[in-house]
Amino acid sequence: MEFTIENNFLCVRVQSRGAELCSVVKKETGEEMLWQADPAVWNRHAPILFPYCGRLKGGAFTHNGVSYEGGQHGFARDMEHALVEQSGDSVTLCLEANVLTMEKFPFAFKLFSTFRLEGVTVHHDIRVENDGGEVMPFAFGYHPAFLCPFDAAHKAGDYVLRFDTPQTPTVIETGEDDGLVTGATRVYFESETDIPLHDGMFDHDSTCFSRLTAGSLSIVEKETGRRVSVGIEGYPYVLMWSAKGPVRYVCIEPWHGLPDARTASGIWEEKPDTVRLAPGESWSTGLAMTFAR
Repeated sequence: MEFTIENNFLCVRVQSRGAELCSVVKKETGEEMLWQADPAVWNRHAPILFPYCGRLKGGAFTHNGVSYEGGQHGFARDMEHALVEQSGDSVTLCLEANVLTMEKFPFAFKLFSTFRLEGVTVHHDIRVENDGGEVMPFAFGYHPAFLCPFDAAHKAGDYVLRFDTPQTPTVIETGEDDGLVTGATRVYFESETDIPLHDGMFDHDSTCFSRLTAGSLSIVEKETGRRVSVGIEGYPYVLMWSAKGPVRYVCIEPWHGLPDARTASGIWEEKPDTVRLAPGESWSTGLAMTFAR
């Protein structure tokens, strides 16, 4: 099922499967600005990552001595989320723990996704509730894919990824073969703002930044200044990724969490970089995507 919300500037569609943003159209021009999930390239638009980000070592974790298998990025992106409420410019969906989720993640939870519009900005607000009787460790991440180049008249080299303030990011290295954190780090650049885009730059998978202090990371068309900006303030990790080969879209991914390390024990309670939510408590985060193009 799909839900449509709109205002004077944007028409936005959200899928109930995965609570996934699937279309952002600029009303003035009719332009689609979100990647349209070409199955020959990458068949998603903007999945949410829960209850973990990236891969698990060995494809599983253990809790209280029981093993639970899991694929990349958790299961929330592949499940139906129920409608809670909808208005003209907002919609809220919820995934609640059930028999199927308990087979993958043995905790009682509710995961609320609210999409709301403010001018040319799409907000995706998240609230996680722990309905169980024990502390619930989890991770959460966003994975939106923005069309780039913005039109047929431009190529990848006409764009940069731009931090709003000079940054000296640390890169968390992951294995190209297994996607696990290797333990190695490196400095990406020192006190700079711009990352030039070019075809083939993602042939070796994603880049995971830490130690950022920026408020936003934007895809900027150098010639015109047109841009799509993503708010990243407060996120411990931000990734950039696209499919191999020519750049057709760019993902800017703020994460609360990391893939397992190659040295991970596999015990869920020992997984670092997770949110540890007490029984009866809730946790919230949000993503602001501004389409100034």
